[in-house]
Amino acid sequence: MNLRRRQFLHLAAATATIPALPRIATAQAFPSRPVTVVVPVPAGGALDTNARLIAEGVRAALGQPVVIENVSGASGSIGTGKVARATPDGYTLVYGANVTHVLNAAVYSLNYDVVADFEPIALIGSTPWLIVGKKDLPADDLKGLIAWLKANPDKGTCGTAGPGSPSHISGVLFQNVTGTRFQFVPYRGVAPVIPDLVAGNIDIAILDPITTLPQIRAGRIKAFAMLSKTRTAMAPDIPIVDEGGAPGVHMEPWHALWAPKGTQRRSS
Repeated sequence: MNLRRRQFLHLAAATATIPALPRIATAQAFPSRPVTVVVPVPAGGALDTNARLIAEGVRAALGQPVVIENVSGASGSIGTGKVARATPDGYTLVYGANVTHVLNAAVYSLNYDVVADFEPIALIGSTPWLIVGKKDLPADDLKGLIAWLKANPDKGTCGTAGPGSPSHISGVLFQNVTGTRFQFVPYRGVAPVIPDLVAGNIDIAILDPITTLPQIRAGRIKAFAMLSKTRTAMAPDIPIVDEGGAPGVHMEPWHALWAPKGTQRRSS
């Protein structure tokens, strides 16, 4: 089935960080049935939330249901691999990120090629992540957190979305820059980290703002720093890592939409 790209989506003002996407259309009657967008992480995190916003716009534009299918595990490689093996007809897409289409290739032995097995459709946007901690952690800012971690080497715990995930990679970078040591606790995605962080079962985590800001505003967890070069409009009161003693520890994962290799397109 031949696909061609046209403008199909403008998100509402509340999702201004996500730009308009190209429309998927066809020379034939596409779509004639529901489109599935595989989200390779559990429901509730930034990737999943943004994918559902995108899916709603696609549904309205194409006039067919767009089904979100969460297929989590192995830092997103299970769900991404499922789409790599899907029929390239435009009915199965993957909403991925730099972890699924860059980092995983360096961490896992994959049964697909992150470049050769996909057709890129659109870059959606990027979001800076932040360092957060449990409410009763004996530190109130990033400098205090670094001091506490140095005073307790290998005793602190950091929840991650799994090996090779942005939360894991940025945690390793944070250790290298600050000279701290702590244990990584892997989860199946960012959303499952939050309950344990709120409950105090782990000490810190590096997660996305969609997952963390509601908990921060409610006073259930602490915010230490944004992993960005400048303060962000979404949380201008949270300092950046460069201000607190961890210069250069930046993590702003991007999101994008792909189809299986062989899904053809035509210029509009």
